[in-house]
Amino acid sequence: MTQPIGWQIATITGIKQETPKVKTFTLELPDWKRHRPGQHYDLRLTASDGYQAQRSYSIASEPEREGEIDLSIELVDDGEISSYMHEVVAPGDRIEVRGPIGGYFVWEAGMADPLLLIAGGSGIVPLMAMIRHRTAVNSTVPVRLLYSSRSPEDVIYFEELMQRRAAEKELEIFYTFTRSQPQGWTGYSRRIDLPMLNEVAGPFIKANPWIFVCGPTSMVELVANNLLQAGLPAGRIKTERFGPTGSSS
Repeated sequence: MTQPIGWQIATITGIKQETPKVKTFTLELPDWKRHRPGQHYDLRLTASDGYQAQRSYSIASEPEREGEIDLSIELVDDGEISSYMHEVVAPGDRIEVRGPIGGYFVWEAGMADPLLLIAGGSGIVPLMAMIRHRTAVNSTVPVRLLYSSRSPEDVIYFEELMQRRAAEKELEIFYTFTRSQPQGWTGYSRRIDLPMLNEVAGPFIKANPWIFVCGPTSMVELVANNLLQAGLPAGRIKTERFGPTGSSS
């Protein structure tokens, strides 16, 4: 019988501002366990009167980093935990966590077929763990990432993604900016649709790729349906979505 995952007290050792609304928190874990890329941790806050708030956040770091994890958290309206993390905590603070959790939305380099990643907003976080894991184990699996964001300023991990794209031959990255684009932009400037997916996924369709889609619920459902229309098998499409509270499903 599988033992339940217990809560532990993590120490925040670093905070990095990724975008105006996203920060990455490095957590040192006394009971660290190696995660699988795509898994998440639960965070729990307990008030002095006993009231508790709990949310799930995807792990951004690769499992090859031992003793700690990164969680990239978006500040959302009325988000109890995201507001606390963005506005209150500082390095050295401690927080209650539980994980790693999840077994469906995971990818490891041993899954050797091409990898198609589709992200909307902070849905890039678990996909980044996959990209970082791929690099850490020197995998040459071909990867195509399609990342939808409101503007270039809202792209999480922008500099790192650019560096990885330049350094890793088999990693291709495509952006679509739905609200504002940089001057001279010639790439996509609309929500993800079937023609866009056909263009990005086209070279992979006959290669039986693994496909991971993460983002807001409406985007994920639309993308998954369009992928099926494009002829990609349902058994190869893994989805994860988040709602307005910022909690994962």
